[in-house]
Amino acid sequence: MALSVAVYFVWTIFFMLTILDRLPDGLLDLDADQLFAVLKQPTLIHLQGDRQPSLFVSILLHGNETTSWLAMRELLRKYQNYNQNQRLPRSLSLFIGNVEAAQQRQRHLAHQPDYNRIWQMSPQPLPEQIMAQQVIAAMRSRGVFASIDIHNNTGRNPHYGCITRLDRDSLQLARLFDRNVVYYTSPKTVQSFAFGEFCPAIVVECGQPDLPDGTAHALAYVETCLNLESFANLPESAIADINLFHTVAIVKIPPELNFSFCANPNDDITFPAAMDELNFCELPIGTTFGKVKTENAYLLAIGEDGVEKSERFFAIQDGEIILKKSVMPSMLTLNEAIVRQDCLCYLMERLTS
Repeated sequence: MALSVAVYFVWTIFFMLTILDRLPDGLLDLDADQLFAVLKQPTLIHLQGDRQPSLFVSILLHGNETTSWLAMRELLRKYQNYNQNQRLPRSLSLFIGNVEAAQQRQRHLAHQPDYNRIWQMSPQPLPEQIMAQQVIAAMRSRGVFASIDIHNNTGRNPHYGCITRLDRDSLQLARLFDRNVVYYTSPKTVQSFAFGEFCPAIVVECGQPDLPDGTAHALAYVETCLNLESFANLPESAIADINLFHTVAIVKIPPELNFSFCANPNDDITFPAAMDELNFCELPIGTTFGKVKTENAYLLAIGEDGVEKSERFFAIQDGEIILKKSVMPSMLTLNEAIVRQDCLCYLMERLTS
């Protein structure tokens, strides 16, 4: 029995990633929840274009964030014949991530890790982490012009880009997407952090899934990057108007506490019903962040260094959670399942050059 388990584990590691040099027939006719029927597992597809090295694009790391596939499907339909007039302007390496979760339109399934938290090895690595290292190794060996990881939010947010480095190329890559740019250094297990070690890398947040403006924005951005000759040709003035923010903490709700956005009777904490309207609003000291109903209620605020810092950001006064510091939240969501799987929000501060 032990031997069969070990054999299965090794088989899973080495056969968890499919690498192709063409699009499977009919792939562009499928919706995100149908991809699993053809791909079965994470797939890296290398498509040749006029320029090298490749632009790397990762999509569907979260199976419920479908804008990425809608945008790439539309773009690839334009170029799918690869004839003289439709050849890709730059080679493209497309990583299609959690197709199993996409089948059920879930961020990830119960037996899976978060596919945007697998890009660094742990002491006892998961098969998904080893698969991610195979993707990294494959792309390092080919060279990468830039990396784009396309995501959605479940709450109401503007479109914005996230980078892990503040060098000129990374800032240029971000500004091509939007003026709002978030700089972060944690968690280090995400795809953009791993790729940022060897190329300009960005996460683009395209609003809520399936909305036409998010699809159009992602499509136009990827096509712009495919047509970009180099970052050196972009003027310095192009990044002068960036709104630059720094993520300083991730806010989580302790697993033992009950919460809602609709004042459930068993709540330990009740948050405002339209809380996601606070995303990208600079909130002053004293802003109410929620109401506590039990004396044990509290929030966790974990800094980029991994240290719990809730006392720096929050106080409880007269039954309310009050901000002790002026901050700007992002990724606030009203989806309770996403809050449990990931977080309530991130807290940001403005950076000035």
